[in-house]
Amino acid sequence: MPRQTPPTHRLLRGRRAYAAGQGAEALAAQALTAEGWALLGQRIRTEAGEIDLIAEREGLLAFIEVKARPSLAEAAFALGPRQRARLVAAADAWLATNPGHGAAGMRFDVMLVAADGTIRRIADAFRIGDA
Repeated sequence: MPRQTPPTHRLLRGRRAYAAGQGAEALAAQALTAEGWALLGQRIRTEAGEIDLIAEREGLLAFIEVKARPSLAEAAFALGPRQRARLVAAADAWLATNPGHGAAGMRFDVMLVAADGTIRRIADAFRIGDA
């Protein structure tokens, strides 16, 4: 019987981050639905990358990146240029297989979630040309 080695510190940190991310995404999804958004998907995987949340309200389509950090200030700086470009590419891939959404337009939002559960949304956080 092979001996099992204990999980490494890096693996444990990754598991905690994954669980925190799932919890933050659940809080963000609840906030969106409370504001009247229809949730079209959560943790959507495309060939270009993953989209945390996709929601639509009154024809406006939002691709939402959720950032969980100890504070809102730390979360606000967590979305870099490479990640924005990946999100744009993933949105393009999703739109190609899901036509008919976003009749009133589309945007990219970032939802910041602090450790205490505080949520702040940055609507229209960046534009395609910014990525």
